[in-house]
Amino acid sequence: MATPSDEMNKELNFRRYEDYPREEFGRFYDNDEMIWQASWTHKCPTYVHQTPPCQASCPSGHDVRGWLDIVRGLDTPPEGVTMEEHAFRLYTEANPFPSTMGRVCPAPCQDGCNRNEVEDFVGINSIDQFIGDSALESDLGFESGEDSGKKVAIIGGGPAGLAAAYQLRKIGHGATIFDDHDTLGGMMVYGIPGYRTPREMLAGEVKRITDMGVELRLNTRVGTDISVEDIEKEFDAVFWAIGAQSGRPLPIDGAEAPNCITGVAFLSAFNSGRLKHVSGKVVVVGGGDTSIDVASVARRIGHIDTPHDNDRPEHIIMGDTAHDVADTAAREGAEVLLISRQPIENMSAAQHEIDDALREGVEIRGSLSPVEVVLDADGRATGLKVVQLSYESGKAEPIEGTEEILECSLIASAIGQTGDFTGYEDLDNGRGLIDATKNYAVKGKPGHFVAGDIIRPHLLTTAIGQASVAVESINEYLKGEELSVRPKVDVHHFQLGDQLQRAGLEPENFAPEGDGREKEDGLRGTDSSKFAIHNYEDRSFASVITHEKLFLGHFENSPRNHRSFKEVDAEVVLQNFEERMVGLDKDTAVAEAKRCMSCGMCFECDNCVIFCPQQAVFKVRKNESAMGRYVDTDYSKCVGCNICEDVCPTGYIQMGLGE
Repeated sequence: MATPSDEMNKELNFRRYEDYPREEFGRFYDNDEMIWQASWTHKCPTYVHQTPPCQASCPSGHDVRGWLDIVRGLDTPPEGVTMEEHAFRLYTEANPFPSTMGRVCPAPCQDGCNRNEVEDFVGINSIDQFIGDSALESDLGFESGEDSGKKVAIIGGGPAGLAAAYQLRKIGHGATIFDDHDTLGGMMVYGIPGYRTPREMLAGEVKRITDMGVELRLNTRVGTDISVEDIEKEFDAVFWAIGAQSGRPLPIDGAEAPNCITGVAFLSAFNSGRLKHVSGKVVVVGGGDTSIDVASVARRIGHIDTPHDNDRPEHIIMGDTAHDVADTAAREGAEVLLISRQPIENMSAAQHEIDDALREGVEIRGSLSPVEVVLDADGRATGLKVVQLSYESGKAEPIEGTEEILECSLIASAIGQTGDFTGYEDLDNGRGLIDATKNYAVKGKPGHFVAGDIIRPHLLTTAIGQASVAVESINEYLKGEELSVRPKVDVHHFQLGDQLQRAGLEPENFAPEGDGREKEDGLRGTDSSKFAIHNYEDRSFASVITHEKLFLGHFENSPRNHRSFKEVDAEVVLQNFEERMVGLDKDTAVAEAKRCMSCGMCFECDNCVIFCPQQAVFKVRKNESAMGRYVDTDYSKCVGCNICEDVCPTGYIQMGLGE
C-alpha cells in the first residue's frame, strides 16, 4: 500500500511503497495483488502546471524554474544558441538586470524554495549572477519591437524607469527617460556602493537597454526644468519612476543639527564621488540594508582627526563641494556604531551583510531607541541620547533608567525614505508617496502610471516587477482598451504553447462544422484531435504548489554549492573597494541548478512510467516531445489507481480527470 504523504515527507524515504509479500486478513498477498491492481476509480491523471513558490516569492515574478531548467540541461536551447544565452533570454523576459540581482537582491525566492524542506534552498542568486555575467562577457543585447508610433515619458532613470523603458521598447513603443542626474541607474548607482554593484557591470546592463533606442534627457528635472503639462502635451502616456530619494530624518528633538543627516544623502554623496572621508565617530540609526551600507562605507572611507570646517562631512553631503583627495592622506579607520530599535537578530538587513559589517569593524547594538540629539553651543550634534527597549510584552517599551548618550561627530538616519514632489505636488498622497492601483495606474490621473519606491520603498526587484505590470497597463491604455484584471498569481508564467511552437508542435487551427452535436462535427471525442492540447491544465495563474504536493523522498541530500566571498576584516577595510563576491563557474552553476526540484512541472524522472501497473503512462515520442509534454496517458488502460500521482516528485501529476 502507498505510504501516507505526511509520513513520507516527514521521513523523506525514497521507497514510496512497502515490500511484499505481506500478511493481511489471515493470508499472504504478493505485489501484483496488493499494489499493481490497486483500486479502480473514476479518476485519471492530468498534468497540472502550477507556479513554484520561488517564482511566487519573487517580486519581479520571473520564471525561475524555467531558466534553472535551461542551466541544468533539461530545456535544450535552439540550434546555434548557447545554454547561457538561452537562459539569459528567458530570464530577461521579466527582469533585464540578472548580474545586479545576483549580487544585491536579498532573494525572497530562496526563502520560498521548497528545497528548504529537504536540506537547503537552491542558490538562485548565484545562478542569477552566472547568467548575467555570462551575458555581459558575450556582449548580448536586446531587440526592439516594431515601432508603434506611441511615445511614453519615463520620469526617473532608476531600476523601475529602466525596466519600463526595456519593456516598452520590446513591444515597439517609444521611451524617453528624464533624469536629474548625469548617470542612469538611480538607487543602483547612488544608493548602493560600488563594491556591491561594480560600476562596469552595472553600466553594461544599463547600456543594452539604452541601445534599444531609448531617448535620454539627463540633467533634467521634471517639475523644474520642464513642466508636467509640457510632458503631457508631448507624450501619449507618462510613467513615474522617481524613487524615494529623500531620507526621513530622525523624529526627535535636535535632529535639525547640520551634522545629523540621512543615510540616503550620505550614500549619494559617496557614490557621486564627493564624500571621501568622515570625521570622528559616526552613529548610524536603522537596521535595514541601507543602514549597513552607510556604516560599511564609513568604515571604508575612514576619518580625518582635524578636518577644516568646510571639509566636515555634513557640508560635503548637503552641499555641492567635494573632498580633495590630497587632504585625506592622513585618514584612519572610522569608528562606526549602528543602532537598531529591533534586536540584532530581528534586523531587516540581510544576515550576510550584518556578518560582513561586524567583521569589518562596525559595532552593532540592537534594542536601542533614539530619544534626543545632544547639541553644543553652536547647534552641532555631539551625541545621541538613546534608551534600551524591552519586547517582553510583545511591543517595544523603554526600560526606565537605561538612558545613555552615544558621543559622535556625525549621525546618519536610515529609517525610511520619501519622494521629492517639487513641481508636481498634486501627486503626493500626504505621506510622501504616490497612490497606485493594482495595474499601477496613478489614482485619479488618466494616462499616468507609476512603479518603484515612490509607491512603497522596497527591493530593486520589486520596482522592476511593478514596472513590467505597469507597461502591460500602458500598452492597454495606448490601445484604448480597458485595463485588465490582474491574475491572483501575477507572474511571468510558463507557456506550454510557446514550448510546443518552438518544437514545431503547435496545435492545428480548429474550424468547427455543424452544431457540435455529432462526433463528426469535430467538437466531440477530441482525445486524438490535433487542434487541442490534451491532458494538461494550467493553474499557474491561481495556484502556488507547496511542498505537501511533492514526493520529497525522491530527492537525495545534496549540499548547496556556495559562492565564495572575499572576506574583509577590520585591519584591511580602509580604502578596500574590491568586489567581495566571487561568482560560480559554469560546472558549479550547472550542479547547483540540478538541485532544483522543478515544483509544478515535469522534470523527466520516469517514475510515473516505471511504476504504472497498467502501462497506461508512456513517454511521448521524441519528435512529439517538449517541456511539459514528456509523458502522456492512455486512458483506455488507466484504472485510476493513483500510483503515478504518488510517485511524481514535482506534483505535476494530479488525479483530476473524470471529476
